Amino acid sequence: MERVTVTGGTGVLELNRVLERNGDAQVELPQSLRIALATGQLRRPLAETLRDLLALLVDGCYQVDGPARLDSDEPLVPTATWPPDDEARVAYYRTAIRTGHRPVAVVLSGTRPLILVGHHKIAAYEAEGVRASAVVISEAPAQYSPS
Repeated sequence: MERVTVTGGTGVLELNRVLERNGDAQVELPQSLRIALATGQLRRPLAETLRDLLALLVDGCYQVDGPARLDSDEPLVPTATWPPDDEARVAYYRTAIRTGHRPVAVVLSGTRPLILVGHHKIAAYEAEGVRASAVVISEAPAQYSPS
């Protein structure tokens, strides 16, 4: 688990508020991050790797954890069309999962956990009956003070 302090964040994403859907809430990611998430090979520190996503949060202290398997009982709230309409991409990830690869989604934890990145991956994991692999961004405990 890594701790990170966001300063100068845009405040587009909030932990305890579901994004309003005026179309899909798409986040444009650098190609290097898209590839790392697709292959499940994320570089550490995660805070640096996910810098572009973290910059969308309100200023504060957060924890970045994973990648790890998501708790199968926790319902996720999609921030894009659900189920994803690109069946070919879901099929691609299903094949990857069946062959042992673990593509990674990114989830924003809060009152209602949001799928930030990886709708097709989550759909593929669900179709394969496998718990999804994800990085989870959550609020840091109150006792955390940045150094």
